[in-house]
Amino acid sequence: MDFWGEIVGQAEAVRTLQRAAAPDTLPAHAWLITGPPGSGRSNLAYRFAAALIARDASERERVYAQVQARTHPDLGVLTTEAAIIKRDAAREAVASSYYAPAEGRFRVIVIEDADRMTEQTSNVLLKAIEEPPERTVWLLCAPSEADLLPTIRSRARSLRLVTPQPREVADLLVARDGVEPAAAERAARLAQSHIGMARRLATDPASLERRTRTIELAAGIETLGDAMHAAAALLKVAEADAAALTEQTDERERHEAMRNLGIAPGGTIPPQIRAQFRALEEDQKRRAKRSLVDGIDRILTDLLSFTRDVLLVALCPPQTSAGESDAEPGMAGVELINREQSGRIAELAERWGPVRADAVVRAIERARERLFRAVTPGLVLEAMLASLIVEPEHSGQEPSVTRPSSGVPATGYARRGI
Repeated sequence: MDFWGEIVGQAEAVRTLQRAAAPDTLPAHAWLITGPPGSGRSNLAYRFAAALIARDASERERVYAQVQARTHPDLGVLTTEAAIIKRDAAREAVASSYYAPAEGRFRVIVIEDADRMTEQTSNVLLKAIEEPPERTVWLLCAPSEADLLPTIRSRARSLRLVTPQPREVADLLVARDGVEPAAAERAARLAQSHIGMARRLATDPASLERRTRTIELAAGIETLGDAMHAAAALLKVAEADAAALTEQTDERERHEAMRNLGIAPGGTIPPQIRAQFRALEEDQKRRAKRSLVDGIDRILTDLLSFTRDVLLVALCPPQTSAGESDAEPGMAGVELINREQSGRIAELAERWGPVRADAVVRAIERARERLFRAVTPGLVLEAMLASLIVEPEHSGQEPSVTRPSSGVPATGYARRGI
């Protein structure tokens, strides 16, 4: 696999960055890489960073290994697991951007979650991005240009990524991770081309089971009691998922902090440095909260794909002729995402009808909006699942499948891309 081989579905973007990283080219001083969650914007940014740092093509793989480990002296990274990027972290990144490259052609500063910068944080970066040193390049990643201040957007060259095709994601899983083709196809389809989630579904049976359980719980709701039970169960699933993702990282950070301060494992923390560990614990609590929100967003995204399948079938039920077996549910020219649940989808489509199915889709979209407005996750789930048993007033009009953007990604898992 060549140096850019893991970047799938972004041929035009790769060509642009290959030209920019050529040894005889002076690239733009700041880049804004945008794309839907799972489109690979962070992976692309780090590949580009390695290509910029390497003195020639033969060094790229070695440099990229250091970039991946975040150990290369010419790489700076500004990211956060919390809800926002703090100003102090931005100030540190700005200060480091004025260092000359130690080994490579350029010093590169990557901001993984530029959409999490507040206005105050953005203002800290503004001058550094506007007038950086000659050999410093800034790479900002965000879901869309609208997530950043106009003053930041206007000072960076924009590079927009697209959602890869499921086939492209499946081919990557087969080539890179050794996944069986059928399992890779299923994972890419269920993940809606989100590369990181597709890999997780293909390689972690527990993740696939969680997704299947999520669909079954929602599809089985008939009473308000069912809805409340399902909300509690899904909240536990999200909490367990978030804990599994953060516990190992938390323990590693604490171990490294103690080692760096010369404290033996299990030793007592001296009073004069306890404040540092309290700060670390606060950061870890914020990361855990964010991981829970991301986990619930994954659940809502899975349910959104399922109920949209129901709406598609309700709008255009399959036609059968005498003597023919039942047709596969779906609209002409549109494949279902949750193909394995086609029987349940057809059943709900007939029972709900297009108006109620559309109302459920809208309820899940509203739930995602509320989730990112800091509404309590448990309440978001309860309100959304309760809507599954409420019959909407009949408007006399057929719903439209295409709706205006709500500002929250329609597909993908959470706001962080991989």
